[in-house]
Amino acid sequence: MTNITEKISGSFRDPSGFLFRQNGILYRQINKSYKEHYDFLMESGLYKELTDKHLLIPHKEASEIQAVTDDCYKIIQPEEIRFISYPYGWCFSELKDAALTTLEIQKIALEHNMILKDASAYNIQFHQGKPILIDTLSFEKYEEGKPWIAYRQFCQHFLAPLSLMRYKDIRLNQLLKIYLDGIPLDLASKLLPKRTHLKFSLLTHIHLHAKTQDHYANKAVDLNKKRISKFQLLALTDNIHSFIKNLHLPQIKTEWGEYTDNTNYTDEAHEDKKKIIEKFISETNPKSVWDLGANTGIFSNISAQKGIFTVSFDIDPIAVEKNYLRCKETGEKNILPLISDLTNPAPSIGWENKERLSISERGPVDLIMALALIHHLAISNNTPLEKIAECFSKLSKNLIIEWVPKEDSNAQRLLRTREDIFKNYNQETFEKSFSKFFKIKERCEIKESKRVLYLMRNNGI
Repeated sequence: MTNITEKISGSFRDPSGFLFRQNGILYRQINKSYKEHYDFLMESGLYKELTDKHLLIPHKEASEIQAVTDDCYKIIQPEEIRFISYPYGWCFSELKDAALTTLEIQKIALEHNMILKDASAYNIQFHQGKPILIDTLSFEKYEEGKPWIAYRQFCQHFLAPLSLMRYKDIRLNQLLKIYLDGIPLDLASKLLPKRTHLKFSLLTHIHLHAKTQDHYANKAVDLNKKRISKFQLLALTDNIHSFIKNLHLPQIKTEWGEYTDNTNYTDEAHEDKKKIIEKFISETNPKSVWDLGANTGIFSNISAQKGIFTVSFDIDPIAVEKNYLRCKETGEKNILPLISDLTNPAPSIGWENKERLSISERGPVDLIMALALIHHLAISNNTPLEKIAECFSKLSKNLIIEWVPKEDSNAQRLLRTREDIFKNYNQETFEKSFSKFFKIKERCEIKESKRVLYLMRNNGI
């Protein structure tokens, strides 16, 4: 059998090692330069404690796998994450929990005489409903008196966007799409309201930190002169942890965050819709589902309850926040709520546009659900039905889609403030457009509603 080896495009910056796939299986090569730190990680008890607490992704050593480069020390096989997400797709509480997890790991590492050399938000993923560190090579042996070299990175990746979302605008985590190494502290300082200077943690870790960076921008800094004890490092970690833990969003209302409270479904129509969706999911038997326009995840829950991993996308950050907090409260492990604008999805970005993958590159998926979505795409965003069908065909093998006629009260609401130029927005054109890419397997009218649910199978995948 030929071994087909492919390096992971987003794993090249760390000289300690890199990720690669061989015959479709994910491995991590640990380079000889990291030998001392890896051995200490495994022997000190830190790896065991972190994996026992589900704070670090577990791995097994794969001695039978051939090294990719000559400087290989070991090959390990980490447990795979079902869907890679990025911080600009997280809601406030997801980013907050990822930050708290990073700080908790830092505290435990210091107790084992190790320290995080990386504090990138991209090293955290959501696994079985909780944030977890996926970069085994993020640790190094602690040296007495040495400062935390990842402190600035933590502030840029976590503290700055969280503070901006809390004190300025919940949408500002989207700046992380532009600044891959976190939001620059001088920019965060300028954007934050002046009253945040009165908050000690923000004054210290954002505003004064930004001024210090600016002061030393063109000066050589001898880190050996900046001595800091382990006690001081733990105090620093505790201070930031306490501040972030007590960060809460103010009461914010958004257009779709309250959508489920203002639906035009009767109770009977709502229950009938759920039954049809459950039937379609059972017939499709998918291993993975993307719920596009999921709002607070009511229908994502149908697939999740069947043990199917479901990524629950919505454009509204408050709707995603509610979805995540509900999942967290109930201990739901099969739903990952994420912010995504289907009309302007996150592109491939980073080095050579390959470091962070677009949504489509993270597919295709077994089943897409597009419920109460078609009228938003076609009417609000002037997207032709055939374009929508073509887009969905690139993402999924199967499709559950809800047809919302123009006479529907929610469709009418979209037309109130604009001229009706949508002459081709009708059920006949809808079916004709989607039939170019999908085979219509079933159609079911929803009781007490003019809406229709379709189950379709991709013609190509």
